[in-house]
Amino acid sequence: MSGSNPNSASHRDEDQDSRPVALPLVVLPLNAQRYSCHGCGNCCRDFTVQLRPADLRKLTSQGWAERLGMPVTIDFRGVTYLRQRDDGACVFLMDDGLCRIHKEYGFAEKPIACQMFPFVPVPDDRRTRVGLSFACQSVRENKGAELRSHAGEIDRMTRAVPETRLATYTAMLADAMSAKDGELDTLAHAVDAYLARGDLTFRDRFDGLAWIAASLGRAKLAEVRATRFRELVALLFSALPGELEHLPLEELLPKQARLLRQAVYARLEDVQVNQAKTKGRWRTVLAQLLTSRAFTRGKGRVPFVARGLLGEVSFEAIRTVSTLSESPDRDAIEDLFVRYARATVVGGRAWGAGYYGWPAVRGLQALVLNLACAAWLARALAASRGHEDVTIEDARDALGRIDRHAGRAPWLGSVGERLRLEYFRLDDGLRRIVRESV
Repeated sequence: MSGSNPNSASHRDEDQDSRPVALPLVVLPLNAQRYSCHGCGNCCRDFTVQLRPADLRKLTSQGWAERLGMPVTIDFRGVTYLRQRDDGACVFLMDDGLCRIHKEYGFAEKPIACQMFPFVPVPDDRRTRVGLSFACQSVRENKGAELRSHAGEIDRMTRAVPETRLATYTAMLADAMSAKDGELDTLAHAVDAYLARGDLTFRDRFDGLAWIAASLGRAKLAEVRATRFRELVALLFSALPGELEHLPLEELLPKQARLLRQAVYARLEDVQVNQAKTKGRWRTVLAQLLTSRAFTRGKGRVPFVARGLLGEVSFEAIRTVSTLSESPDRDAIEDLFVRYARATVVGGRAWGAGYYGWPAVRGLQALVLNLACAAWLARALAASRGHEDVTIEDARDALGRIDRHAGRAPWLGSVGERLRLEYFRLDDGLRRIVRESV
C-alpha cells in the first residue's frame, strides 16, 4: 500500500525453491520510533488496495463474493483492487474498525498489502531496508513495540513478495551520476545525525536541512567523489546552524508560494477507483485541473479535497495561523517531524527504490518539500478547525496525509514534480518554503 509497493502491476508467483537467495533484511534502526497496530481501521478507510494473483486466489477460495452477494474486487485500467464502499472504506471493514477477513481467517489470510502496512520494504543492491509509512496513526503517535520485535513477521511477509528481497540497482548520487561505495550511507548517516542533534531550534533544524539539500544541488559533485564527498558532507554539516545566521532570508516570493500550494494539492489528490470509473476519465481530469488552479490562485475558499479534509476554510484564514515553531505544542510537533524525516532517510524512503528511483540529492530536496507541505497543511487544518495555533493533532493529521502519497503516487515522481523542485532550488526556494510554515 505504500513505499516500494508490494502490489506492483508486474509480479510473479514463483515456486519458493526456485527463488534466488533473499537479500538480508534491515528493519528501520531508529530507537526513537515504535509501532504496533491498534486497530483504528483508518488504513481500511483511506487506501485503495491493489491485489496480487495470490490475493485473488485467497479471496475466491474464501467465497466472499457469494457470501456478501456482490463482487469484492474492482478492475480499473488493467489492475484489480479491493472494492470500496461509497465512503471510501474497504468492503471488509466492520463497524468495530476490524477487518472481516482477519477476524474469520486470521492475519496471514488478508491481502499482502494489508498485512504489510505500514512497513515499507526497499531493496537495493546489498540489503532490503524496511521503512515506515507515517500515514499510519500508530506510527505518528509512536505507540507500540520496538520495531525489531516485528522482524520475523516482516521476513515472512516480504518473502511472499519476492521482488522486495531481490537486489535492485544502487541509487544514483545525483542526476546522471552513479553513487560510489559508501557515499549514500555517508549522506544518510550525516542527515540522521544532524536531525538528532539536541542543540537546534525547530526552525533551524529544517532550515539547515533545506540549505544542505540546496548546497548539494549546486555542488560540482563529479569533482568530489568517495573520500572527498565524505569530507564535503562533513564540512557542510559542521557549518550548521551558524552558517544560517549569515544567510538571512527575505519573504517567500509569490511564485514560490503558488508552487508550494500546488505541491500541497498534488499530495492531497485522492481519486477513488469506483468514483473515477463512474465519473469517467475526462470529468475526473477536468475536476483535478480546476482544483489545482484554485490552489494556485490561493484566494477565496479552499476547494473540496481529500473527501472534505479542510472543510469550509479560506486561503486567507490559513495565512493567519501561526507557524509550527510558535505553537504551544511545538516540542511534540518537532518530535513528530524529526522522527518522520529520520525514518524516511534511514528507512530508505528518501531516494532510490523507495522514492521513484530518484538520485539522493534530488530525493533529499523532495523530502524538504514534503516537510514544507506538511507544515502548510497543518496550518490549513488548524484554520479549518478554528485553531489559532497548530495543535499536535493538526500536525499528525497533516503529516499523515502528505506521507500517504510519498513514493507511491506516480505523479509525484513525474517530470512536472522535478521541474517544481528545480524552481525551488533558485532564490533560496527550499529554505523559504520551510521558513514560511515551520
